[in-house]
Amino acid sequence: MEYVTLNNGVEMPILGFGVYQIPQEETKQAVLDAISVGYRSIDTAQSYFNEEQVGEAIKETDVLREELFITTKIWIDNYGYEKCKESVYESLEKLGLDYIDLVLLHQPFADYYGAYRALEDLYKEGKIRAIGVSNFYPDRITDMCLFGREIVPAVNQVETNPLNAQYGAQENMKDLNVQMAAWVPFGEGMQGMFTNETLVNIGKKYGKSAAQVILRWLIQRKVVVLCKSTHLERIKENFDVFDFKLSDEDMEEIKKLNTNDSLFFNHQDPEMVRWFDEMVETRRNQHKASSEQKKW
Repeated sequence: MEYVTLNNGVEMPILGFGVYQIPQEETKQAVLDAISVGYRSIDTAQSYFNEEQVGEAIKETDVLREELFITTKIWIDNYGYEKCKESVYESLEKLGLDYIDLVLLHQPFADYYGAYRALEDLYKEGKIRAIGVSNFYPDRITDMCLFGREIVPAVNQVETNPLNAQYGAQENMKDLNVQMAAWVPFGEGMQGMFTNETLVNIGKKYGKSAAQVILRWLIQRKVVVLCKSTHLERIKENFDVFDFKLSDEDMEEIKKLNTNDSLFFNHQDPEMVRWFDEMVETRRNQHKASSEQKKW
């Protein structure tokens, strides 16, 4: 495993395992499989509704707690100082942990200033080892770093894949001393990501898949990357990216694929902001109904 050093000196694995959209009943085993393969960074969120299952896996594994790097994210309805602080303690309880390695504000909406102040205080109290944000565009992350913050965000997790490479955003983060992290590196397979001719041909030179080429491309850019699967063989494949190196020519060829357009959503679109609110409310109600049903 390779590591990056965050702006407060904390070391973070450059390759992590994400549990977004993994059903609760599959999360524990997926995390245990990932840890057995060699992953030491696990990324969850309040809005994924599977923190408890991640916690069960952490408790069951033989890997020491201090060897694991656990990330969770605060959802919008827990923003504001008091609600954010309370929600972190709830996440700690669900995860069964005394501290969380990294806590991010999940979206750039609502009272994220108040929520960030809560994270700063929890960081000072030792409940969090590093704090940061997610989905903050260059103007928002610059604001968070320059105006009124005691602690510069350690990480900004954003959509990053060959079709939306975020080169400019990464340069801005470097200037601000913020580590860039990538979610959906495979673009969920959209627009033929796994069969893209450029990625497939580069992979053939090294005996690697297009997915492995994407992960290696991000690692060589020093971007922390999260990948997800519930299939053990794919979990192993995604981890097997430290035994080869892309050439400068390969990196340039992949750069040509960049369109600078999101494959998913624009946070500056009012309709998309409404969608976020409705989507999580729907999922929350489904989670609540499922939990009630299990009690019976």
